[in-house]
Amino acid sequence: MRGAGKDSAAGRDLLYRYYGQLELLDLRFPVEERGVRVSFTWYDAFTHKSTSQYSLAFEKASIIFNISAVHSCHAANQNRSEELGVKTAFHSFQAAAGMFTYINENFLHAPSTDLSRETVKTLININLAQAQEVFLEKYIAEGKKSAILAKLAAQAALLYSQAAEGLQEPSLKGVFDKSWLTMILAKQDYMESLAHYLQAVADCDHSNYGLAIARLQLAEVLGKEALRQAQLFPANPAANSNLSSETGPALVQITKRHHGLVHERLGELVKDNDYIYHQNIPSESAIPHIPKMPAAKAIPVQELYQGQDINRIIGPDIFQKIVPMSVTESASLYDEEKAKLVRAETEKVDMANAEMVAALDYLKLPHSLKLLKGGFSDAIDVADELRDWCADMCGRPENLETRFTSLKSSKRNIKDILEASSKSLDQEEIFCEKMRAKYQDEWTQQPSSRLTQTLRGDIKSYGEAIETAVQSDNQLWTQYKLVQSDIKEMIVAGQNAEDGAVDQLWHSRASKASPDQANARNGGESLLDVDDGEGGPTVMEQIQRVEDLLKKLNLIKRERAQVLKDLKDIVHNDDISNVLILNKKAVQNHENALFQNELEKFRPHQNRLLQATHKQSALMKDLTAAYGDLLQDKRIRAEQSKYEALSRQRNSTLSKFKKAYQAFLDIWEGLDKARQFYNEMTETAESLDKNVDTFVNNRRSEGAMLLAQISKEKGSDAERQQRRLREMMERVSVSGSAGSSPDSTRPPHATTSPSHAMSPPTTPRYPPHQQAYPGMHAAPTPPPPTQGQVPPPPPPPGSSYGYPPNGAPQYPRRESYGQLPGVPPRRESYQPQPSPAFPPNSQQYHPGHYSSPPGGYAAAPASSYQQAQPYNPSTYIPPPPPPGPPPLQGRQSYGVLPATTYQPQQQQQPQQQQQGSGDPWAGLAGWK
Repeated sequence: MRGAGKDSAAGRDLLYRYYGQLELLDLRFPVEERGVRVSFTWYDAFTHKSTSQYSLAFEKASIIFNISAVHSCHAANQNRSEELGVKTAFHSFQAAAGMFTYINENFLHAPSTDLSRETVKTLININLAQAQEVFLEKYIAEGKKSAILAKLAAQAALLYSQAAEGLQEPSLKGVFDKSWLTMILAKQDYMESLAHYLQAVADCDHSNYGLAIARLQLAEVLGKEALRQAQLFPANPAANSNLSSETGPALVQITKRHHGLVHERLGELVKDNDYIYHQNIPSESAIPHIPKMPAAKAIPVQELYQGQDINRIIGPDIFQKIVPMSVTESASLYDEEKAKLVRAETEKVDMANAEMVAALDYLKLPHSLKLLKGGFSDAIDVADELRDWCADMCGRPENLETRFTSLKSSKRNIKDILEASSKSLDQEEIFCEKMRAKYQDEWTQQPSSRLTQTLRGDIKSYGEAIETAVQSDNQLWTQYKLVQSDIKEMIVAGQNAEDGAVDQLWHSRASKASPDQANARNGGESLLDVDDGEGGPTVMEQIQRVEDLLKKLNLIKRERAQVLKDLKDIVHNDDISNVLILNKKAVQNHENALFQNELEKFRPHQNRLLQATHKQSALMKDLTAAYGDLLQDKRIRAEQSKYEALSRQRNSTLSKFKKAYQAFLDIWEGLDKARQFYNEMTETAESLDKNVDTFVNNRRSEGAMLLAQISKEKGSDAERQQRRLREMMERVSVSGSAGSSPDSTRPPHATTSPSHAMSPPTTPRYPPHQQAYPGMHAAPTPPPPTQGQVPPPPPPPGSSYGYPPNGAPQYPRRESYGQLPGVPPRRESYQPQPSPAFPPNSQQYHPGHYSSPPGGYAAAPASSYQQAQPYNPSTYIPPPPPPGPPPLQGRQSYGVLPATTYQPQQQQQPQQQQQGSGDPWAGLAGWK
């Protein structure tokens, strides 16, 4: 800063650069007493007292003061004898005045004397007066009219007088050196004298000699006063006045020469008036004032440097990456304005394109031109849709017939599973009732009919669901038979598409639809070769004109798209963050005005898009008229009927293929649903079959234990009878040997009751784990299944066949079971006793898991393609989906007594031999 210098453009630019960075800093950080505390110290330019503040405004004001001083010094040191020097001095004095004006307008509270409003105002007047004086010198050198020069001198005198008044303000007493006031007063008197002198010359030119004499007299008095003030200027001014010792002599020389000139001219004019003109000389108070012409004005700071100059002088923003939040928000608002502009222009372009497409579609262009030029040769060419349909149909992994066959196999498998489950339940029930008929009251196993109601209901409901699905399958098959031939032909054509099979299929169907038109198509003469004989434009010329208009329209469309793309790129790359930062204080509450001004940069692109739209409208009118004339040509109208017939033929053929393709899709979708249904149904049926196997196995195990208990009781009873019989025989033998007695003929009194009339011991409970059964024979172990079986799955949640988890079920009394009809109980042998029950009353089978049939098809009325009604899959309502198989882990199974609980089969063979070969449970161990 100290090296800026008083007369250096580089120093001036250095100050500018520092001030610019201060402005950029102020736009981002609040450098002040309560903000970012940075101390700035300056020395008063006149009193040399130091002042320190934390205000960035003080720093900026001080820098501007120095810039003004540099401008003033730079102007004062110019060589005004040269044109460049005059221009530089005039501009610099005005720039200094503009800088001082900026200080007065923006910095209200001056911390030092040199920045006070009175001081700065005085400096403004001094610089403007000097700029006015430089301009006057330039006009005098150019020889301008005296009247104009007088007005310029009067304005300079006014400015010097205002400066003198400022210097004489009480608040500025002792601030400026006295030599400043002496010089300013001398300049004021000199400029006033010069103004009256020049106006007197102008009055002489207009023959106003009396008035000219009065002005010269006043100019002589003012000149004399100016000379006196100049002579009062000190020979050696103070060092702090910034005035050199040459200032006084130069000022004296100027005023003295001017005073001599005025005195000389006054004498000549008085002499001429006395001898020649004899005009009255008005008094000094009657002399009119000279109008003033201001030529100098303070240049605002914003106008000193513009565009690239300010960027070049200030340099890059060192705080560029620091963006205030307020600026970011404003930039977001500006981005939204840009987005609105882009959306609006995009909508206009899309609307223009849509209008063009709609108009061309209405006119059937350019397709109709191709037909006209080709003589309607392509009216029955292969439709692209047919190629796509054939390719789709032949690209499927399997054909429809294979899928139908797969469905039949799935249905047969499900039915077999259900029949096997039902047969297993029937066999179990038959053997159970045979045992009940044989052992009657001793067979206490619960009847199977009560336990199998839910399982049999599930088997029945699943069977009904399968029958319903069969009906839906039949409907699909019926729909397929209606379009079977068309589908096969399209699939074959798609497989041989590379050999032209699709084209052959299309042409064969088209020729069948209208053979006359196909023959006429091959032998007709092209209308382009027909001459109307009237000398008008040929058809080819009319077609060429329409094509030219179409090319122009397409060119406009491409140009419009390119302009829109360029506009989007410019908008995307536009960033006004720096502008917002620079105008942060100026645009408060005026952001919309700034945004609109910035958006004007996109106006050229908007105008180009608007011009393209107007040009398109004009071309569309010309195209409509030209195409209308073409269609009105009699040669074109003669071919119209042929074209319409070919179009109907093409549409009819395409409609048939479309109907077949749509039927294929509908049937394929229906088969997908059917396959999904049968897969779910298969899983459900297999789960049901596992549950049935588990139930039957548990019933077998329970029956085997019961049979073993009955056999044991019967064996014990027979042994007691034999022992009593031996005792009786022994007593009879002893009595016979001793002699007869009266009591020998009485039957012996039974001392024990039959074992079956006694209450049997409590039947042991069967825990879920393997354990020994004391006091009874081991039950036969069921043989392993002949086929590979997995462990039985658990029942649905909340229900289970078998015993509770604790392995200690409560066995109900026999009275809770119903008697078989026709088999009355033996009262002498029946005693209520605990007996095993399956399952216990506390665990009933819940049918909720299998009560609903799995999802399938619902019966729907068959539709026919002969009635032109395609199959609608929405009417194909499948039954609800089957429940998934029950989980195989984490729950109770139907049987809690594992087969390993029982002893090997060889331990039971003696009891089975005692029961005889007619026992229906003789083969229980092998029963499945």
